[in-house]
Amino acid sequence: MYWNTWPYDQWQQPMTRNWQDYDAWYNSWQSQQWPQRSDRGSSHSYHQQRITDYGPRPFVVDIEEATKQNTTFRTALWTGEHLQLTLMSINVGDDIGLEVHHDHDQFLRIEEGQGLVQMGDSQDRLDFQQQAFADDAIFVPAGKWHNLTNTGNAPLKLYSIYAPPEHAYGTVHNTKEDQRCLYKEVKTK
Repeated sequence: MYWNTWPYDQWQQPMTRNWQDYDAWYNSWQSQQWPQRSDRGSSHSYHQQRITDYGPRPFVVDIEEATKQNTTFRTALWTGEHLQLTLMSINVGDDIGLEVHHDHDQFLRIEEGQGLVQMGDSQDRLDFQQQAFADDAIFVPAGKWHNLTNTGNAPLKLYSIYAPPEHAYGTVHNTKEDQRCLYKEVKTK
């Protein structure tokens, strides 16, 4: 006969012992990149995190909190070789700016606010128009001219995913005017 040397008795299953302490174990791990929610259900415990480009390193983030925290027109949060995520905050009555991406599709998701989505085959023929609200996703096919205008009464908070990346690593445009000035400089060089 062998004696039981395990820390639990032979009739108790190891996986059910202290099962109620799972939350304590789960919450004991803290991410080094973005603060963890203390209760995994409420975002009120979040602290301000520096928003910068974390790519191409592995990265986990509460994208809703990061998007709502962002106050710049556009900030790259993660830029890799084949994918980029940018955070955007569009002022009331302002828009992203009519643009087209010939070589890639684009995904946008609204976290706060509302806006008018416009798309079409040419910049003077935007035959697709639809209102979009918080939690809506917008899919922009390659080659489609598109714009998103804030029609609400608060900043429109959204994030955008490009594949491949559209902007340089570490891009920060504090205002829409900053973006215009930077692109004019690039075109004149």
